Formats: sequence, structure tokens, C-alpha cells
Amino acid sequence: MLIVDDVTGEERSAERAGEAARMDSMGQLAAGLAHDLNNVLTGILGHAATAMAGVPAGSSIRSRLEAIRDLAECAAGLTRRLVLFSRRQTVDLAVLNLNALIEHLRPALLGLVGGGVELRFVPAADLGNISADPGQVEQVILNLVLNARDAMPEGGVLVIETANVLLDEEHAQRHRGVTPGLYAMVAVSDTGCGLDEETRARIFEPFFTTKGEGQGTGLGLATTYGIVKQHGGNIRVASQVGLGTTFTVFLPVVGAQPEPSAATELWYPLPRSAPMILVVEDADSVCGVVRDVLQDQDYGVLCAHSPAEAERVFLSHDGAVDLLLTDVALPGMTGPALYGHLARRCPGLKVLYMSGYPERVAVASGLLEPGQPFLQKPFSPAALARMVREVVEAQAALTGTSRSP
Repeated sequence: MLIVDDVTGEERSAERAGEAARMDSMGQLAAGLAHDLNNVLTGILGHAATAMAGVPAGSSIRSRLEAIRDLAECAAGLTRRLVLFSRRQTVDLAVLNLNALIEHLRPALLGLVGGGVELRFVPAADLGNISADPGQVEQVILNLVLNARDAMPEGGVLVIETANVLLDEEHAQRHRGVTPGLYAMVAVSDTGCGLDEETRARIFEPFFTTKGEGQGTGLGLATTYGIVKQHGGNIRVASQVGLGTTFTVFLPVVGAQPEPSAATELWYPLPRSAPMILVVEDADSVCGVVRDVLQDQDYGVLCAHSPAEAERVFLSHDGAVDLLLTDVALPGMTGPALYGHLARRCPGLKVLYMSGYPERVAVASGLLEPGQPFLQKPFSPAALARMVREVVEAQAALTGTSRSP
């Protein structure tokens, strides 16, 4: 008697589980790398900005400082994309419709694909709404369209299609990480060169690219993957060499209606005097630039590199500190724990937290309570001074007083 078991499904399930675990490990690595780079970039950007303030426009030194700043900002952009891949970026959710978003993007998409590529949009009637960060979903569409365009150097057809799709229990069992339910689907298809099996297996990895040196960072599809996953969605790729590629994104449908766009935030001038600030940061590059920026704004600044040093500095000044500016994660103690310890000695002490990790990650890990004043690294000198001012002004409004240094 011959007994045959078909284990094809089990093998595919195990293969998908292995791929998901590999992508999760890469996400953790990317998040840690971005955190450390953000500390370095905060120092570079801050020192470049403060140095430029004292150099006349048009001088050769000024142009070199501007080049340093521009390169650092470019690197900061890469770290932001790493954070997106790791699914640890803060999102600003709004209810939106993919048809309306794509229609809004169409002029920009036509400009991106150029005259050699025919762009077709096939929207579904009564497409369900999604809850998502509009800017990040736009980035997903742009990344997929750019990828499709690059796959058709001799021209071709690029189709964007939307649909309502019900993913059932059977589908969820076949695809790890899928929650059954109704999804809004957007598929981006091209008639380009297609992808072989080895490339398809690595297509969402950060820094993996099939382009030549200097023609891409390999972060476009990795960023897309992270954004989709962070929004509770899924992304699939189907391709055949010589016949083109289709990327299909599924985002959960919600019952709410689209919301109006939020008003643009307005900035206003910074003050030239403020109370005493204790800065606690273990990275010398960050501590130095924060001190310089705040002193340039006429703040009184005390610095410490550890919780123990912070307490010594605090006590040596008889607790005459108005604001604690501290990293969330410090050696031996968290920033919130340090604040709680010092606030018991000085009940009126205000706090502003900063971190190379996004606020959402700090809150989710239990390091930070929701709603606390927070600065994401890398930040500009203006953003630092502005946030400090806002926290200090909140203190003055509560007490009815302010103390100049």
C-alpha cells in the first residue's frame, strides 16, 4: 500500500513564516540603526546651523557649511525611510478614499512616468474608505509607480487599479499576518522586464536594488512594505520575466467618512530669553549642539551625561531649574524616572523628552506616557528652541510667572 501526503501547502506556509520572521528581524535592525544615526545627525545639523549663523552669506566657508547641512539632511531622510521600513514611524491617521487620493496624485504621476509610458487608472465604484496617514499612502503610490516606470525603460503601459476585496479565513490561513475582513485594494501593474524568483524573494529588503550603482538606495520598496504593514495591511508581488510585474496592496476598510484636511501649522518668532534648563543626554554630539542652540537663545543651560550626574548638577544649583530636557533612554534610568525623582524635590519642574526612536515606540514600550512633550531626533535648532519655548510658556501660564536667566 502506498500512502502519499501532499505537503506543498505546509512547505509554502513554512516558507512564508520564514520570510516574515526575516523581515521582522531586518525591521528591528533598521530601527536600531536609525536611532543611533539620528543622534549623530542631530549633532551635525545643529553645529552646521549654529556655525552658519556667524558666517556671511556668499563666503566659501558658508557654502561649505551649507553643503554639510544638505548632506546631513539627505542622510536624515534615509534614516526616516529606515524607520518607515521598521514600522515604528508615528502616523497621523485620517479617513480617506484611495480613489480620491490617486486622482489627486494623477498630475504628479503623469509627470513622473514621462511620455513613453501610458498611465491608466481603473477606479472601483463605491470603493471603501481606509484609515491611514495620507502622506504615507501617497508615498506608497509614488514608490510603486516609480518602480514600475523604471522597469519600462523603453516605454509601456502602467495600470493603477482599485477594488473592494474580501479576504476570508482560508486566505488568512494561507498568508501569514493577514486578518480576515474587507480591504481596499490598489494594484500597480507594468508591462516591463519582470522579476525572477530570487529577486522577488528579496524585493522588500532595505538596500536591495537591481539598479546600477548610484541609481537608487534600495529603500523605496522597503519603505512601502513598512508603511503598508504599519497600517495593518498587506502587500503582494506577482511577476514573470519578460511579462511585467504587479504589486498589490491591501488596506483595511473602515466605515467612517473622509475627513477634511488639517490646517497647516504656522511658525512664529522665537523668544530671546527663557529660564534655566538642565539637559541630560549621554551622546556628546547631541548634548553639545543642544547646549549651543539654547545658549544662543539666551537660555541658562546646565548639562549632564547620566542620571547620577544630573542629580548632582541639580542639587548643586539648589534645584533652581525650570525645565528638564532629557533623552527618554538613559544609562541606568529612563528619562521619565529621572524626571519623577527630580520633580519630587522641585514640584514646579517642567519636562521635555527627546529620542532617536519615534514617540509611538517609546509609548508602546512603556518608557513614556502618552501626551508628554516630545522631540524626535534629528531635530533642527529652530524646532528645538520652538519646543522649549512652548513648554516654558505652558509653565508660565500655569504659574503666572517667568524667570529670566
